[in-house]
Amino acid sequence: MKLFFTTWLLAAVIGTISCSQKKHKKGGIPLSEVFMKGKRLAELEPKKLNEVSGLAASRNNKGLLWTHNDSGNDAEVYLIDMDTRIKQTYVLEGADNRDWEDIGIGPGPDPSKHYLYVGDIGDNLAIHPNKYVYRFEEPVFSASDKSGEKKIRITKFDTIVFRLSDAKRDTEALLIDPKTKDLYVISKYSEPVYIYQIKYPYATGETLTANKVGSLELNTITSAAFSSDGDEILIKNYRHIYYWKNDGKTSVLELLKQPPAEVPYEAEPQGEAITWSSDDSGFYTLSEKDKDKKSFLYFYQRK
Repeated sequence: MKLFFTTWLLAAVIGTISCSQKKHKKGGIPLSEVFMKGKRLAELEPKKLNEVSGLAASRNNKGLLWTHNDSGNDAEVYLIDMDTRIKQTYVLEGADNRDWEDIGIGPGPDPSKHYLYVGDIGDNLAIHPNKYVYRFEEPVFSASDKSGEKKIRITKFDTIVFRLSDAKRDTEALLIDPKTKDLYVISKYSEPVYIYQIKYPYATGETLTANKVGSLELNTITSAAFSSDGDEILIKNYRHIYYWKNDGKTSVLELLKQPPAEVPYEAEPQGEAITWSSDDSGFYTLSEKDKDKKSFLYFYQRK
């Protein structure tokens, strides 16, 4: 009897541990088993990248990433390698960096090309009526260019101007649906956070309305990304990464109504950037520097 009780107790304990490993302690969110543990690729070194806030894996320049700084910095996007070294700097001529918070890559007017979308969508004090997304063809980097010695000016880009349908809010996450070209932004500080949509095609000569189309029982959302086929979504805040997988038949909004899984997250000083790799074999994260804490480029490999 004693042996039976001991065996039963041991099995119960193991079962409890197993269940606790599959559930988020506070929210009951199941842990994803799709990705391996985040791997440090490199420490963020360039002083120029002191307030990194967005990340996008290049399609035209394999093995390189696009990034930018947030509010008050130059209107520049940076092409970096896996050691976080700046390969080239691109200046959006005439644009302002009021509060650039996210960058994405996706389809655009010409179906044969890739486009970058830079989201000037932040608003910490929730006082600005308008938000902006700058869209331009993804540049092609030449390896013969001398790194850091020449800034390339981009003069041809579209400015998508919009307002949120219900209120002035801070937003930091920008999504471009690869299937429909619809744009989404997600509020940061509201509880729940709200999802806003701009349906394609969107005019660039007028102020559009981003309609509130859903909500998420999450908070402090800082970045989001679609996989290249549009069937997987990652959304992150400062402490968690959430993951949704579509069956190919569910709309984006219906998918986001479903409970996500949570990817075990390597803690960052102030993690505000996430992107899928160009081949969807995993995803990257990158953080702002915070005082004396080091920031690293991480890669989460798909199992």
